[in-house]
Amino acid sequence: MDAAEFRKRGKEMVDYVADYLEKIDKRQVFPDVEPGYLRPLIPDCAPQDPESFEDVFKDIEKIIMPGVTHWHSPYFFAYFPAASSFPALLADMLCGGIGCVGFSWAASPACTELETVVLDWLGKMINLPEEFLAGKDGQGGGVIQGSASEATLVSLLAARTKTIRRVQSEKPEVTEAEIMGRLVAYASDQAHSSVERAALISGVKIKSVPSDEKFTVCGSALKKVLEEDKAAGLIPFFFCATLGTTPCCSFDKLLELGPLCNRENIWMHIDAAYAGSAFICPEFRHLLNGVEFADSFNFNPHKWLLVNFDCSAMWVKKRSDLIGAFKLEPLYLQHHHQESGWLLMRAPSLLVLQHWQIPLGRRFRSLKLWFVLRMYGVRGLQEHIRKHVRLSHQFEHLVLQDERFEICAEVILGLVCFRLKGSNELNKALLKSINDAKKIHLVPCHLREKFVLRFAVCSRTVECAHVQFAWQHISQLAAELLETWEPNQQQQ
Repeated sequence: MDAAEFRKRGKEMVDYVADYLEKIDKRQVFPDVEPGYLRPLIPDCAPQDPESFEDVFKDIEKIIMPGVTHWHSPYFFAYFPAASSFPALLADMLCGGIGCVGFSWAASPACTELETVVLDWLGKMINLPEEFLAGKDGQGGGVIQGSASEATLVSLLAARTKTIRRVQSEKPEVTEAEIMGRLVAYASDQAHSSVERAALISGVKIKSVPSDEKFTVCGSALKKVLEEDKAAGLIPFFFCATLGTTPCCSFDKLLELGPLCNRENIWMHIDAAYAGSAFICPEFRHLLNGVEFADSFNFNPHKWLLVNFDCSAMWVKKRSDLIGAFKLEPLYLQHHHQESGWLLMRAPSLLVLQHWQIPLGRRFRSLKLWFVLRMYGVRGLQEHIRKHVRLSHQFEHLVLQDERFEICAEVILGLVCFRLKGSNELNKALLKSINDAKKIHLVPCHLREKFVLRFAVCSRTVECAHVQFAWQHISQLAAELLETWEPNQQQQ
C-alpha cells in the first residue's frame, strides 16, 4: 500500500467508523456467538502472498463484527463507560502516524513535553493541590499510564522501595529480604481486584480493610487493622483508597484515612479510575477532599472523559519517589541534552518519563487528551458528566417507583445498583433473562451477601429514551419471571 492508496483507503475506513458509530444503536449490543466461533472462519496460517484491502475490508463485517460486544451502544449498561469521541479517534490516528516511542525527551521532545503540560491542565481542572503539578519547578507531576491497574502497581512498587530504604537507614543490620517478608499493603474489601494483583506481582502481603454499611472504609477500621499488624511485627507501608468502587461506586473517607497514613509513614494511593472524571464538576469536587494527604492519585479519562483507551492519568506528590524506584540509564538511553541547564533546573521530569512506568516504550497518548480538552472545553466535558448523572437518577427514580425492586447503594454518579426483592437465585435468573435477550447488556456484583444488578450509564450517545427502554425491558422480563417463580424460591 503506497501513500496514494493509503489516502483512499483511509477515507473509506473513516467513513466506515463514522457509520458504525452513528448507527451502532441498530446493532445487537451483545454478540450471538459461542466461544471458538472465529477459528473456523479464517485459515490456519497467514497468507503467503499479499491480499487486497478489499478482501480484508469485507471480512470486518463477516468475521469481526459478529463477535463484537458494542461498548459504545446506547444499550450498553455494563461495567463502566469506555470513553470515545471523534476528536480522540483523530488524535489516535495521528499518534499512529507519527509512531514515535517517547520514552525520553530526546526520543520525542513534543511527546514528553505535551504530556507534562496536559497533565497539569487536567490536574488544574479537578483542582488538585499544587504539589501534584509539575509546573515550572514543582516536585510532583503527572504521567499517562495504560490503566489504573498499572498506576496502582507503579505506586505500590515505589512505596515498597521507599519503605525498604527507610527501614534499612534506621536499621542497617536488617536485610531487604527480612523487610519484604514483613511488608503489608491494605485496601478496602470493595477495592478492585487489580490492587490485590499488584501486591501479588510485588511479592508483598495485602489485607482487606472492612467497609461500613455504605461500603466505604473509615479511619477507625484502618487504624484497628494497623495496630494489630504492627503488634505482630509487620510493617504497614501502602494503602489504596478507592473513590468510586467498581461494585457500587462508594467513596472511602479520605479525610480520616489520609492523616492516619501520614502519621504511620504509609503511602496512600487514591484509585478514582471511574469517578475521577466527575471531579471536573464543582458539585462533585468535594468527593476528592483529602487528596492533599495522598502520595499518588489516579483516574481514567478513558472511562468517562471522552478519551478513548488507553489513557490513565496518574499524579505523584514527589516524583523523586517514583523515579527512585525505577531509574536505570544504560548508555543507549542517554543523550546530550541530559546536562541541559534548562531541563535540569526547570523540568527534570521531562527527561525521565520512562522511569514513571513499567514498560520502557510509550505512545504519544497525550495527543488525544490534548485534542479532547481543546475541542470540548471544560464546559463541554462537564455537561457530558452531568448528563450521565441525570440519566442515572432517572433510572433510580424508575426503580424506586416499582415496589418489586430495591436500590442497594447510594446513587452518586452514573451507576445504579438494584435488584428484585427476593433471593439471589431470583436475581441471577433475571440477569440471565436480560442478557439472553441481548437488547441491553448488564453485569452484576455482590454487595455483602446480595447478588445485585449494576446499571451503568456508559455511551456518549445515550439519552433518556434509551434509559426508559431499558427499564421497560427489565420490568417486563421481571414480570414474566415472577409469574413462573415458585414462592419458596423467593426466600432470602
